Amino acid sequence: MTAPPRLALSFILITITLDAIGIGLIFPVMPDLIEEVTGGNLASAALWGGLLSTSFAVMQFIFGPVIGSLSDWYGRRPVLLLSLGMMALAYLAMALAPTIWLLLAARLIAGITAATQSTATAFIADITPPEDRGRRFGLIGACFGIGFILGPMIGGLVASLDTRAPFYAAGAMALANLVLGLFVLPETVTDRTRRPFTLARGNPIGALLALTALPGLKRPLMTFLIIAIAMNVYPAIWAFFGKARFDWDSRMIGYSLGVYGLSYAIGQAFLVGPLIKRFGEHRAAHFGMWIDVATLTALGLVTSGTIALMLTPITALGGVVTPAMQALLSRQTPDNAQGELQGVLGSLNAVAMITAPLVMTATFAKFTAPDAAIFAPGAPFLLAALLMVAAIALHVAKPQETLQDDA
Repeated sequence: MTAPPRLALSFILITITLDAIGIGLIFPVMPDLIEEVTGGNLASAALWGGLLSTSFAVMQFIFGPVIGSLSDWYGRRPVLLLSLGMMALAYLAMALAPTIWLLLAARLIAGITAATQSTATAFIADITPPEDRGRRFGLIGACFGIGFILGPMIGGLVASLDTRAPFYAAGAMALANLVLGLFVLPETVTDRTRRPFTLARGNPIGALLALTALPGLKRPLMTFLIIAIAMNVYPAIWAFFGKARFDWDSRMIGYSLGVYGLSYAIGQAFLVGPLIKRFGEHRAAHFGMWIDVATLTALGLVTSGTIALMLTPITALGGVVTPAMQALLSRQTPDNAQGELQGVLGSLNAVAMITAPLVMTATFAKFTAPDAAIFAPGAPFLLAALLMVAAIALHVAKPQETLQDDA
């Protein structure tokens, strides 16, 4: 397998970064924009904000395998470029939306086009030998971490010009990346690996059933879902946790999220590759899960904000889990189903994005209510740690030799 053109790989990594920037870019202005288009107060805006977030995740769940399977048939290039074009239009529609219903419709389209990440991941799987995929998937995580840091910062700056300016900025970035892709993005699906699209596999349930029928995939996919639910505890309750446990204000919460994003990006860029090379995908994922158990438990019990911030960089070691699991799953999936696999993983992530906020916020509310028998703002982290232990049990239950870990 020949090395990919440098510009094409750079384009893919830029795409992932811009996806994350585009998501974070609009966070600072969403409450103001929703209040503007609804004429309501902050409380009602929060309810609409929850609906917009849930609808985004639902679209990812439904359309992840569709887009992935289409990329297995038509190719990565047309699907990726079309998704970028639709993403630019979605941001433009959000910038111009005069009503909450148009804003919701644009958010639904944005949820569909968020499949660019699964298609980009499939592209990297196409052009990377199996033994190097974990390291490359780690680069994807690093780019997402960088975007997670830059997005809210840029959004806050641009919002000083106008409430809708961040949406124009996000759309412009997607459009500029589309133009770059037209010149540098090659096609990686060949006649040998091309697979016709079928409706039976082009939906989340059908695609999941098809993949779990392959030897050795059912248990890792279940493990991946449990891990995703556990790790979504951070975006679900971090702001509430910081305020309740440490009395942090919004500025301090933003700073702590920046520390997390920076730690995550560094870990993905510089730790994932060496860990997987040293231990192999299976053992690296196992190691990362135990790190996650330790950090989640510590955050569940900690009472000092300073110690919580000191724990944050250690979470970077646990960041090896996702790329290692992706590499394991990719290694065991046929070349003509890499897009389908990444689409299914996107759907599982969407399920986690829907499930985790409901479960984690309910747990937080139960242990922070005025009549709570035990005041424990960190209870959701302890629940996440238990979920991670369950993931470890599933991960090690599969005979290691069947995982082709170091093949």
